[in-house]
Amino acid sequence: MKRISILFLLISTFFYSQKVQVVDAENGKPIANARIVLSDQLVYSNEDGFAPLDSSVKNFEVSASGFHKESFSSFQNVVKLKPFMKDIEEVKIIDVDIKNLFEDLYKNYHKRYYDEPSLYDITFKSKGFNNDKLFIMVIAEAKLWSKTNAYNFKYGYKKDYDELLQLQLNNVKYFKKNDSKSIFNIKTKEFNHDEMGNFFFNYEIYRLLINMRMKNSKNVGRLLSEEGDLQLIGVKIKSENGIEIDGEITYDKKDKVVVLYDLNYVQGGFPAYKRVNTDGEEFDFQVGNANVTFDFYKKDGKYIQALKKTSGEKFFIMHDGQKDERRFSTEIIYNTFAKSTKKGLVSKVDLSKNIWENVPVKEDKETTILLSKEEQEFINQK
Repeated sequence: MKRISILFLLISTFFYSQKVQVVDAENGKPIANARIVLSDQLVYSNEDGFAPLDSSVKNFEVSASGFHKESFSSFQNVVKLKPFMKDIEEVKIIDVDIKNLFEDLYKNYHKRYYDEPSLYDITFKSKGFNNDKLFIMVIAEAKLWSKTNAYNFKYGYKKDYDELLQLQLNNVKYFKKNDSKSIFNIKTKEFNHDEMGNFFFNYEIYRLLINMRMKNSKNVGRLLSEEGDLQLIGVKIKSENGIEIDGEITYDKKDKVVVLYDLNYVQGGFPAYKRVNTDGEEFDFQVGNANVTFDFYKKDGKYIQALKKTSGEKFFIMHDGQKDERRFSTEIIYNTFAKSTKKGLVSKVDLSKNIWENVPVKEDKETTILLSKEEQEFINQK
């Protein structure tokens, strides 16, 4: 068995001297992926509901999917969010034409979301599980540049990706991987326009509409609750090709934008297909179920991306008579936003490699990373 490789930077306890926990006001349970918007940056709570927050902070906003947004003038150790009431009487159930909603959003995307050159400080986190055991985790800091904050098919099909998005690796804060031979490598050399499209919400809407536009697809939208201009809408789609999609979106009916998109894709019914990894080994791969989340906030009249997260489960790998089940999560937190030029970045990562395989610039900043209990235990393993 190969030696377990560990490469991570120890973070000063000074950064963690103050933290806030976001919990459900009704049952006290921690809320993961709660967004905290400060004057000059934003952070998210981890799986245990904790987020790093300086005690001197003032005037910040906390929100989470399925909960009412709250504003605070000063630091709080515990933030309680009230859940939306979803138990609506049958007579009050209101149908929503979600196909028309997404068609309109896709058509007018550049008018409603920020579409100029932008530069972000981001936190990148990725975790992989093999047969329910965490075997790889990476947390890195990087810069992300985007020309229009939207996917352009012309550049995508031509593989002119630098015209769409560029990344600069600053630091790998944590990296740990179990290099045991029992962990089969499924990394391929492929990087195509579809993978580049994963960064952009308009591309996700495009994929969703492909399923909704099929002749025999069934699309159901229900208004679950409403607060001011914000509507919580339940989504259920049964595509003609067998994919089932369900979840919730938060829709601003005044600005006609989706501010939070949180949908599940049940797609395990497709047959396995063959792939070749970077070692030249062939294996059978079967897709499983996925969850896709996009989160946005409003700044100077336009909506700016705050979070992109994709997670998956029940992905199966077959090789040498062995069948492994994989699950994963990959998220990008857009900690800061600044207007940029059309020139992009000087140091750019090679997108055909894993981000942590690139050479970092070593541009360090005060961390916005707070490990969950599970992540800390994995790091501490010998």
